[in-house]
Amino acid sequence: MNAKYEIVVIGGGYAGVMAANRLTKNAEARITLINPRRVFVPRLRMHQVAGGTHEGVVEYPDVLSEKVELVIGSVTRIDAPARKVLLADGDSIAYDYLVYAVGSGNAAPSVPGAAEFTHPVATLEAAQRLRSLLRDTPTSAPVTVIGGGPAGVETAAELAEQGRVVTLVCGGALVPYLHPKARRTAHKYLAKLGVTVLEGADAVVTAVSADAVELADGRILDSAVTIWSAGFSIPDLAVRSGLSTDAAGRMLTDETLTSIDDERIVAAGDSSAPSELPFRMSAYTAYSLGAHAADTLLRRIAGESATPIDMSFPAMCLSFGRNAGIYQIGRKNETATRVYASGSIGRKLKEFACSAGVTHLSTEADKPGSHHWFKDGKYRPSLLADQANTAIPVA
Repeated sequence: MNAKYEIVVIGGGYAGVMAANRLTKNAEARITLINPRRVFVPRLRMHQVAGGTHEGVVEYPDVLSEKVELVIGSVTRIDAPARKVLLADGDSIAYDYLVYAVGSGNAAPSVPGAAEFTHPVATLEAAQRLRSLLRDTPTSAPVTVIGGGPAGVETAAELAEQGRVVTLVCGGALVPYLHPKARRTAHKYLAKLGVTVLEGADAVVTAVSADAVELADGRILDSAVTIWSAGFSIPDLAVRSGLSTDAAGRMLTDETLTSIDDERIVAAGDSSAPSELPFRMSAYTAYSLGAHAADTLLRRIAGESATPIDMSFPAMCLSFGRNAGIYQIGRKNETATRVYASGSIGRKLKEFACSAGVTHLSTEADKPGSHHWFKDGKYRPSLLADQANTAIPVA
């Protein structure tokens, strides 16, 4: 194939795979996806990987178009002026357009002792190491999970269902996004599994040692295995490449997802910050942003004007082991409604959401341009207006 356009996608997660598949709509483009792993990792499964109930991998031929060339490697720098990416093995790949979709990884904890004595669960490799550690740890040994968000809750529930003695340290509220009704149900499910939940300012972790966790109120929790699931971090590739980022390291883009530094670069997923107002992290958000980033490039190549992203976050789903779940319906302003599904229905909806992400990618591989997402319409424009009104004028 004598390609007219060379398009490189950095990152083989939800955003990158969706973007690569969608870009195959242009028959004159050669699409290259660069990823350090040989398998696709559905991040929604990492708590199951840690618990040994799922392998957490999907073969790329099952989700990636055969028209996309997969390169196994790590990008060390983007040379935007020269339009090429530099790889760890010393090779380089030239591009006409670039999709930046490097995702997110384990947060680096700043609590004393946490870096040495806690075990992350946000990536495949981390979850696999944790699984091995747990297999060598007696079931009766106390386990502490730090982080009251979805990852922490699901990890705590997965391990408690296997008979482990688990304490979940939230710091703040348990899953703040949930409606109070749904949060009460979450507490009920965790209690039924035997999980001890510690919330509030007194339950902030202040130090971690090899066999204990210290809280702000002075309590010392015995902990044979301490799991850190409080937050994510963004790879520093954009920073190292001299491209503009927000404080967390996400690439700064406009509302079309185009880099504010270079119109030939678009960003999607966890590593993008449109108008310095990044979207809520989720698999659904990532692959929808990936689709829009691809559309932006397809329009630009066609000489058409790119359109702003219009997307809403429709729901959050949580699993509580293999037998119960919560599917929380949300408003377009990213607040929870009173409506949620629980129990076995919630579990089925959670499993459907996990499987649907992979299905959407597979469908896009076969029918590029087929993915559609929930629209926002008013909420994000209002946020952007508020941002503009509160901006400090430049003298």
